[in-house]
Amino acid sequence: MVNIHKTAIIGDNVKLGENVTIGPYSIIKSNVKIGDNCDIQSHVVIDEFTTIGNNCKVFHSAVLGTIPQDLKFSGEFSELIIGDNNTIREFAMINRGTKGGIGKTQIGNNNLIMAYVHVAHDCIIGNNCIIANMVQFAGHVVVEDSAVIGGMSAVHQFVRIGSFSMVGGMSGVSLDVPPFTLAVGNRAKLNGLNLVGLKRNGFSLSEIEKLKEAYRVIFRSNLKFDEAYEKLKESSSKHVIDMIEFLRKSERGFCRER
Repeated sequence: MVNIHKTAIIGDNVKLGENVTIGPYSIIKSNVKIGDNCDIQSHVVIDEFTTIGNNCKVFHSAVLGTIPQDLKFSGEFSELIIGDNNTIREFAMINRGTKGGIGKTQIGNNNLIMAYVHVAHDCIIGNNCIIANMVQFAGHVVVEDSAVIGGMSAVHQFVRIGSFSMVGGMSGVSLDVPPFTLAVGNRAKLNGLNLVGLKRNGFSLSEIEKLKEAYRVIFRSNLKFDEAYEKLKESSSKHVIDMIEFLRKSERGFCRER
């Protein structure tokens, strides 16, 4: 059963799953797919070439799938893909991709995207992320699984934010944030590991100790980074290896200690 309010406008070639609700004055443009059990509230705009998975809730006045705010965009096909079990709060705006990027903006599963968040073109957000109020992502940003971004933070284009990391509120992030760490500041610096987040996500005490040692070797010892990598690359901890590989692949450079 689909419940579409009489004031909503539905375009051509729109595919709605079972038990979908479309609220008053919402506009669903052509070539949109919405999965089962989705609740699209009032005054929402969902533009062309947007796909939304199952069990998503989009609060009023959110704008999804509009063309990117990129002067290089020339009307080429691109898309927005949103996974399952996502909550997108009031006035959030998520643009679709560009041919200069990956051609799509992609949101994974089980994310909370709070009010007034902007997700620009070609961004990739993983699973189980919390993006707090008024966070602003420039284009091509990658947010890995289970990251938390504090309110009113701004993230520079092409930045990567590692898994299980946290960015404190009102931060300006211009460099990559390593996984498992806590970063904060006008030009974000590291403040150690995201210990509260690690414990909440079930990391064992022994695993946290291994990450603490890796953090000390990389960021607080007198070793050069290549020397630190060599010392840690044989670690028995998958998470330590993940941190090393993230840093080695950093193209923008990564945040350092305060």
